[in-house]
Amino acid sequence: MVSDVAPELILLPYQRRWLNDKSPLKVWLAARQTGKSFSLALEAVVEGLESRSTNLILSASERQSREVMEKVLTHLRYFHARSEEAITSEETREEVRLPNGSRIITLPANPDTVRGFSGNVFLDEFAFHQDPEAIWRAMYPAVTRGFKARISSTPNGKGNLFHTLWTLGERPSRHRTTIYDAVREGLPINLEELKTGILQPEAWAQEYECVFLDSVSSFIPYELIAACEDEGATAEELELGENFKTGAKAPLGSAPTHEFYLGLDIGRKNDLTVFWLWQKEGDVYWTRMMREMRDTPFSLQRNFLYGLLSGSFGLSVRRAAIDSTGMGAQLAEEAREKFGPSIEPVNFTLPVKEDLAVTLKRALEERKVRIPSSPLIREDFHSIKRQTTSAGNVRFGADPDDMGHADRFWAAALGLHAAKAPQAVFEFESVRPRTFQKNIFGSIRI
Repeated sequence: MVSDVAPELILLPYQRRWLNDKSPLKVWLAARQTGKSFSLALEAVVEGLESRSTNLILSASERQSREVMEKVLTHLRYFHARSEEAITSEETREEVRLPNGSRIITLPANPDTVRGFSGNVFLDEFAFHQDPEAIWRAMYPAVTRGFKARISSTPNGKGNLFHTLWTLGERPSRHRTTIYDAVREGLPINLEELKTGILQPEAWAQEYECVFLDSVSSFIPYELIAACEDEGATAEELELGENFKTGAKAPLGSAPTHEFYLGLDIGRKNDLTVFWLWQKEGDVYWTRMMREMRDTPFSLQRNFLYGLLSGSFGLSVRRAAIDSTGMGAQLAEEAREKFGPSIEPVNFTLPVKEDLAVTLKRALEERKVRIPSSPLIREDFHSIKRQTTSAGNVRFGADPDDMGHADRFWAAALGLHAAKAPQAVFEFESVRPRTFQKNIFGSIRI
């Protein structure tokens, strides 16, 4: 029992219930910011201190894995201060060894990591793991040999393995903690302030009320989005300059390139203006910047765009696709006049939006793009729906009555369109003894 190991350790009631549950297989459906990773790390430490054991914690990404290790080390320092005895005998970036021979290992999720592993397995944010079925097949034999499996996550839509495990019935021991449960039991969070920052009701329901949302009506399911999230991609407000010139954000081991492509979705009414910058590395497009502007004067939007296109920020944008619908028409036209045919104005007709949406989805399916792990981006992409009007036309958008939403999605789609659009010189030979050539720029309209 946790209370026996550390009776004075401050835990909220729902955390203590989870930690004191010694079932071989248990699943925790919990809201964000309720201390799931903290509790899993603590349980792994307690298991290691109570008896000689090997405890493997798998997280959804390398960054999350490092954060979990920090939590493990924090717990070990706490127990060291209590006992006045050495708690850690050896420590690396991914593993700690305890004096009694126990090991605690934290790694990003990978089926090969857990295959053949003997010990207790902790799956942190399991609904967001890549290839969760393969991970489950690899680790489940450990449970049948008497070891323990602990699975925790926030929902990530229906139809994935975490949702299946939660709905199995009485087989696993199940714990559920919504944000309301957590606050009622002492979590110091202001619910009203938290909810104010979540713009989409669906996001609040899933992230904080533990609702499994049905992805059937969404054009791009959560699982597809999660598979392309990568810590090497960034939406941060970077210092424009040296990072872009050197490709400093390129994934480890890849050669930086200067292939940058820009998509710009112009805000209308209360919408955002979003700049999305892709960098091509091999056959994969990495997000290098996502700049949002709300209620920003037109002149400032133009200045930032011109800075990107002119090379003032230390990068060379090969092509840019700019939303020229409505108020975006002037900016797109002026940019093309100033910087030439590498700038493509894109009018958001129904066929064009279909082409943009389908192209980005295909890139996600083929894992040809990498996007930041961001709830805002995730919900933006997921909000896109494919609807058929009464006239039989196909419409893509976040709302059937207003196609001006999901600004991050459309900016990303425009940037990918800029990268895919043809830009070449074609030579034609006529039947007469003369030749001529014609420059063809821009995209082929569908």
